[in-house]
Amino acid sequence: MRRGARIVAAAIGGIAATLVVAGATVCLTSGCSTAGYYARSVTGHLELLQAARPVPQWLDDPATSAALKERLALSQRIRDFAVSALAEPDNASYRRYADLHRPAAVWNVVAAPELSLVPKTWCFWVVGCVGYRGYYAPSQADGLAAELRGEGLDVAVYPVPAYSTLGRLPAGGWLADPLLNTFIGYPEGELARLVFHELAHQVAFAPGDTLFNESFASTVEKVGAERWLAERAAPAARAEYDVAEARRADFRALTSRYRDELARLYASAQSDSAKRAEKAAVLARLRADYAAMKATRWSGYAGYDAWFAQANNAAFGILASYTGLVPAFEKLFEREGRDFARFYAEVRRVAALPPAERHAALER
Repeated sequence: MRRGARIVAAAIGGIAATLVVAGATVCLTSGCSTAGYYARSVTGHLELLQAARPVPQWLDDPATSAALKERLALSQRIRDFAVSALAEPDNASYRRYADLHRPAAVWNVVAAPELSLVPKTWCFWVVGCVGYRGYYAPSQADGLAAELRGEGLDVAVYPVPAYSTLGRLPAGGWLADPLLNTFIGYPEGELARLVFHELAHQVAFAPGDTLFNESFASTVEKVGAERWLAERAAPAARAEYDVAEARRADFRALTSRYRDELARLYASAQSDSAKRAEKAAVLARLRADYAAMKATRWSGYAGYDAWFAQANNAAFGILASYTGLVPAFEKLFEREGRDFARFYAEVRRVAALPPAERHAALER
């Protein structure tokens, strides 16, 4: 298992951000920057797909290690469970595997103003506007990050182990989303979460609404992983997941508290210079509290170090996109009798509403 992608996945709730290449292939808005970015996106995605082979071929290949065969076999049981127990799409996604020979599928760049938690957005055809921009090479991500910092923005760059084409590309053939070396070694519960999350994007999607889309997928991954572990996993896997989930809860509680403190600061009537000084003090306290929690509650576990090292408005802004509406989606799931088909139907109905009505309808 690769350390870097796992750290970021944990930092944003154990899930992967979604860079949608289907929306990156054609740019119809002025906020999309140069055509070169889209050409690189298409080339990078095609290279990823061309490296993928059907899982049975990997299992039959004597050159495939026993460890990889075990993980691939597990992934297919999880994939089958996604269909039978979670009513997720039964298609070719995650039925192929590719070794990219790199530690991440893409590297995402997020940015936010110096005194705001609202992420900068980039707009794409089909998928609308999203609060991140992805690159297949870390050097390209770092280049954009440097430009954005030069504009005075807070910036964060993080590796992403997987992304979804949302089913907007043909799902029945070799264009389907593959399993990757970037996450195949995750612990059982984390692997299940990732697969369930990415498939959820194929169930319902509201163009341009990152908060809605990611919170929905995060809800499906959480409920799905809990069901998988309860029904299919061994006690050791459940115990490992419980430890990771406890750390996630601690992380969310800590970051939520400090995100709220920063939001109050930025909304206050203080001068910008006073806000900058207080912001630095808040982030220093955040890191101190994390260090104390890591040393005591986590017994030195360092999986979140990378997130706290670059914690800033950008990191807080994108983090909120994955969790902000999860409580509302969880209540909706309960209201629909914990029936996935009914839940999805209602989510799709709400996703089709005008943006101004969507969140209010969900909260109701």
